[in-house]
This record gives sequence, C-alpha cells and structure tokens, in this order.
Amino acid sequence: MESRNQTTVLEFLLLGFTERVELRGFLFVTFLVMYTMNLLGNGTMISIIAGNSHLHTPMYFFLCNLSLVDMCFSSVTVPKLLSNLISNSRTISFSNCFVQLYFFMFSGGSECVIMSIMAYDRYVAICNPLHYVTIMNKKVCLSMSIASWIIGLFHSLLHTLLVYRLSFCKSNEIQHYFCDLAQMLQLSSTDIFINEIAIFVEGSLIVMLPFVIILISYIRIITTILKIKSTGGRWKTFSTCSSHLTVVTLFYGTLIFMYFRPSSNYSMARDRISSVVYNVLSPMLNPFIYSLRNRDVKIALKRVLQRKGSSSSG
Repeated sequence: MESRNQTTVLEFLLLGFTERVELRGFLFVTFLVMYTMNLLGNGTMISIIAGNSHLHTPMYFFLCNLSLVDMCFSSVTVPKLLSNLISNSRTISFSNCFVQLYFFMFSGGSECVIMSIMAYDRYVAICNPLHYVTIMNKKVCLSMSIASWIIGLFHSLLHTLLVYRLSFCKSNEIQHYFCDLAQMLQLSSTDIFINEIAIFVEGSLIVMLPFVIILISYIRIITTILKIKSTGGRWKTFSTCSSHLTVVTLFYGTLIFMYFRPSSNYSMARDRISSVVYNVLSPMLNPFIYSLRNRDVKIALKRVLQRKGSSSSG
C-alpha cells in the first residue's frame, strides 16, 4: 500500500461567500444572529425538557439529542466563518481543517440517524400505541441514542482518515466557508478512487438508509391517520408528528437538492447557499418549529417564563 506523501500544504484558504469587502459586515451580523438564535433556541429546548418531568418521554428525549447535535453542527463551522468575515486572514491550518471536517461529518451523520429514530418513534406511537411503552422503553431509547452518536463517529472517522492519506500539492484554496469533503477531494494531487467508493457506498448508506426509514414510517403513519373517521381525530394525531415532518423536509430537501441533481446544473454559489440551509438555518429553526407547533412544549415554556417573572418581581 502506498504510504502518504509529505504534503506541501501547511494551511488552507477558505474563500467563503464573496470577495466583496462591503458585504462582509452584513454577512457577519446575519450569521452571528442566526448562530446566537441557534444556541439560545436549542439550549432553551434542552433546559425545558430536562426541567419538566411530564416531558421525560421518548419523543422529547430524542428531541434533546437533536437539539444537542444541531448546536454542535453549526458550532463546527460558524465561529470560523465569523472570524474570517471580520479579519483579513481567511486561512485555516492543515490540522484544524481536518478537525473541522471530522466534527462536521460526525454531526451531520448523527443528525440523519437521530431523525430516522424520531420518525420510528412516531410510527410506533401512532401505529402501535398499545405496545408503545413496551417497545420504546428507557433501555431501548438510550441504546438508540448512543448508536446514533457512535454511527456518526465511525462515519466521520472513516472519511477523515481516507482524506488524510491524500497529498495536497496543487492548490490550497477551498471554495467554501468550511473544509468541505468534496472540495478537499478536488484539491488532492493523488488518486481519490477509494474515497469516491467510500462516499458512494458508506456515505449513501448513512444518508439514504435513514431517509428510507423516515419515508416508510410516514407512509405507515399517514395510512393509519387516514383510517381515523373523525377529522378532529386525524388532525390531533397528525399534529404529534407534524413538527418532525417539517424539520425532516427542510433538512433532507436541501440534501437531496444538493447531491441528487444533474452535474450540468451544478453551481458553487448554489452549493454554498444549500450548505447554509442545512448547516445554519435548519438547526436555528428546529427549536422554534417544535415550540410553535407543540402544545406540551408551549405549556412548559410558559411555566418557565411565569416562574422567572414571579421570582424577579418577588
């Protein structure tokens, strides 16, 4: 097996969104606001669920996992993006680039698995309600949660190690705001056939298998809902999974748009915008989607605000 050549690249240049200096201030404020809302929204969601015993159910346990991975997902890329927008230097060291690549793929892979687990949880709750407590017991939920993080870990480790074995001698300019896997493969001066096979086989499995599970779960859920005779009953049942369906549509809709389109329609600018949607916008919106469309979360949030209001007035 060929050993890894000594690379001549000591750092990479993240070209980001634009070369126009006058836009950097606007972009900095925009991403700072979005990132702050992400941390506050998801942090509040975790606190509300942890502090209210009636929310200690499988659905909200997995929602805590989703909020945590959303915070990690954006934290991998946005702080460096903000730093580059306000400084003249847009470089990232060779080692830090691989650290960013690892945690980006780790968070993305875990998010895909967690979303499929949440879909399965709703499927069991709606289609098999009498056995829900038995099937989704604490041990099963904890095992599923740990598995989602472990799968993300090994998914990321595989691709990061495969990229690390490559040499980078042609260029150090990454046409993105973070160390994107596809961009790094383009910069490689060695053969990337093994990487492409790994992306096609394992990468597709990590992204598409959870999507298939989500699709099958919601087909079964919709079939069950349509059998309910009363309109009120249908809506009440559907409302328990509508928030998750909205989140999945936003996240997977962007991924499918990015990776399942003709190569003739490829645009780097469009690619960057799509990355912002699933890496920054979607994690920011998720807690608001769940709080606005979920009666239990709204009640718990109202109680927290009332307690804070009474304690401050007292």
